Amino acid sequence: MTRDEYDGGMVRFIIIGIVVAVAFTLYALVDAAMTDGARARGVSKPVWVVLVVVLPVIGGVLWFLIGKGDTPAVRPAAPDDDPRFSGTRMSARDLDTHMEDLEARLRELDSETFPGETPSGDASDGPDPSDPGKRADGDSAQS
Repeated sequence: MTRDEYDGGMVRFIIIGIVVAVAFTLYALVDAAMTDGARARGVSKPVWVVLVVVLPVIGGVLWFLIGKGDTPAVRPAAPDDDPRFSGTRMSARDLDTHMEDLEARLRELDSETFPGETPSGDASDGPDPSDPGKRADGDSAQS
């Protein structure tokens, strides 16, 4: 093996190492920047971002080993404690008005007819006279 072949292999190794270090540092930087601030341990989140930038590989390793904490446990709230359910109390008058509006909308939707339907007031339980292939029991007259 000549000295030129050895140097070429070493240069290739160094370039691959630099690419891996840059990729790891970018991954650590994005992870530190996008992680919720409540998960940062030791120092605040902006300080971790600066550490990852100033100390490229070492800062990333420190971030993953020390700085990034577990996801804080979120206790599910009971419906009584959940502000989405208890925050909007309606007065009895507002509730009655809202119910009347909903009932009116339901009546409007029930009275709606679509193409090919018979109006709800004219509907009969018997066979459709416009369809001679249907019998009263619902089966087709054709066999």
